[in-house]
Amino acid sequence: MTGPIRETRYRVDGMDCASCAAKIDTAVRRVVGVEDVSVSVTAATMTVRHADHADVGPAINRKVVGLGYGLSPLAGEARSGSSLPGAHACCGHPHGAEGHDHGHGHSPDVPPEPSLDLTKFSAAADHVRHTEPWWRTGRGRLTLACGGALVCAYGVGKLFPATEPWIFTLAMLVGLLPIARRAVMAALAGTPFSIEMLMTIAAVGAVFIGAGEEAAMVVFLFLIGELLEGIAAGKARASIEALTALVPKTAHMEAQGRLIEVPAESLPAGAIILVRPGDRLAADGVILTGESGIDEAPVTGESAPVLKGPGDSVFAGTVNGDGALRLRVTAAAADNTIARVIRLVEEAQETKAPTERFIDRFSRTYTPAVALVAALVAMVPPLFLGGLWQEWIYKGLALLLIGCPCALVISTPAAIAASLSAGARRGLLIKGGSVLEGLGEVTAVAFDKTGTLTEGKPRVTDILGFDRSGADVLSHAAALEQGSSHPLAQAILCRAEADGVALPAVADVKALGGKGVGGRVAGADLFLGSPQAADHRVPLTAEQKAQVAALHDQGKTVSVLVADGRAAGALAMRDEPRADAAAGLKALAGIGLRVIMLTGDNRGTAHAIAGRLGIEARAELLPEDKQRIVGELKAEGYVVAKVGDGINDAPALAAADVGIAVGGGTDVALETADAASLHGRVTDIAAMVRLSRRTMRNIYQNIAMALGLKGVFLATTIAGVTGLWPAILADTGATVLVTINALRLLQWPAKG
Repeated sequence: MTGPIRETRYRVDGMDCASCAAKIDTAVRRVVGVEDVSVSVTAATMTVRHADHADVGPAINRKVVGLGYGLSPLAGEARSGSSLPGAHACCGHPHGAEGHDHGHGHSPDVPPEPSLDLTKFSAAADHVRHTEPWWRTGRGRLTLACGGALVCAYGVGKLFPATEPWIFTLAMLVGLLPIARRAVMAALAGTPFSIEMLMTIAAVGAVFIGAGEEAAMVVFLFLIGELLEGIAAGKARASIEALTALVPKTAHMEAQGRLIEVPAESLPAGAIILVRPGDRLAADGVILTGESGIDEAPVTGESAPVLKGPGDSVFAGTVNGDGALRLRVTAAAADNTIARVIRLVEEAQETKAPTERFIDRFSRTYTPAVALVAALVAMVPPLFLGGLWQEWIYKGLALLLIGCPCALVISTPAAIAASLSAGARRGLLIKGGSVLEGLGEVTAVAFDKTGTLTEGKPRVTDILGFDRSGADVLSHAAALEQGSSHPLAQAILCRAEADGVALPAVADVKALGGKGVGGRVAGADLFLGSPQAADHRVPLTAEQKAQVAALHDQGKTVSVLVADGRAAGALAMRDEPRADAAAGLKALAGIGLRVIMLTGDNRGTAHAIAGRLGIEARAELLPEDKQRIVGELKAEGYVVAKVGDGINDAPALAAADVGIAVGGGTDVALETADAASLHGRVTDIAAMVRLSRRTMRNIYQNIAMALGLKGVFLATTIAGVTGLWPAILADTGATVLVTINALRLLQWPAKG
């Protein structure tokens, strides 16, 4: 490609299966100036990459509308750039008055409402506003009209039997003419073997051999099948609609000392908003004042409310508990957690898994092959075996209908789309069908330690009193550490606060050359530092050194408090395993995976943590060492998933078959690696693997149903047992069954 490339996204109405997407893809690729096309059935979107100078919009519109689908560009989604292959495209929506009430009174102090809208990130959100009852849709009205014409034909035929041949033909044409038009347009656009073309040939052929009544019924059944496919596709899209609906429409923003109700989509980063008890949060933010339990289940799947206070980050769409909160908004509506999750899922649904790509290639050969077989069945027996032309043409027409690949083609994307949506609703973000399929093949999992298997911040685990009580040791140490941002100091202060320890007044506090900190409390000289630094000041007894050594052997960091020339006591700290680490690792072992910890920490600490968790560990590793070990595991035949924070372990994440970000913060979880956990639980890794395996089982079931039904009806049709009616049921019925089976994944439980 030469020259700048522009990327434009569209919403496509009436697209219900992968065959629809394939026809649209083929047609749009033929437009001059188009470089690449990506169509998502589940999101009902199309992304077109085209030359920046080319005005391809009118031509694309003619192609897609001519195929029988609705098309509308998504506002603000045309983007330029020469490096788009690595970019993440956003999903957008037109911002008309429909569905948006911007009639709020805005004072001059309120920031102007931006053109961006949260719902622009979800095609499904647009469906929320535009979805009508099935009987009001164009497809629904056509089905009802065809059914009504068929009923009238039966009535007229009973009263005037002589009119039956042509009255049923007229009833058939009510439904067939729109189908035939779409068939011709698809053929002109490069898809001659579409289901519409097969349907048209079969219906017209049936009329010519005197089976007009059957032809009319087959057309009616075909329209019912298409209608059911549309309803099923709508249910699949509803899984993302639920995420969009989480964000409230309005928010209470502070402006010059007063609260003003503004559209949530207009909140800029840096705005201050008030969240009342029981309200949903309208934006991502940081708590300035207030404390409350936050129900994060809608976003992360975490069942229990999480207590949040000043300085804590919160997500849009979560529910405030019983305390009022003031937040500083950290992300505009276009970039908040919900919007990015939706964008990620929709982008993932546009990528194809290896199985899906294979099915696509197979169907391109399968359909022409079945059409050829149908032609041979219709002509060979009459020409060479003395068969009756009417009988064998009838069988050939039935085979044409059986040959439609709709059920087969939708078998994989329907399951993957439902699975990605189910995972996203539970805080498991998987970037595409290929990653989802790969997760099920993982045989070894390599974990980072700090912030992944552990909390990422030290805690005080032991308080030893040598010359003073433990409470005195903790209170004096915390007094010295007031104001310090060092992780160990924060651990001591957190423990003092948790224990309700009162801190004495401290004076002359100063850092002492990296060895520790000194000061005066109640006239006594205090020093808090490493055992070595403390031993230089006051020699520790053999017993005290033994206690400190025992703590070091457990992977703990020890600080010794010296008071007026005597060793007063010691505090031991360690970055402790996450509460769910042991359960998460046990779950992985339970499904047959090898688990290993890779860390740059010292051997003592690493082996202490690994021993508690029951896994093997490699310690004192540089980033390139972790990458090397991942390579060694792959050379041994393992399919490796690397789990880390998505930043420090970038080489190893890239080297692994699947990179999973966990515990590294929302931004990292959403933007790095192949998969991510919003709530950072170790148990999520096993949940992802289980979801992948269940999805693959579902796909195999779908393929078996699609091919099995076609095989059965293929044999019974040639044997003369079944005809046109069962043939169309074999297609539409199989498609509906496959879609319903895939939708079962939406109810997937993250546990068990």
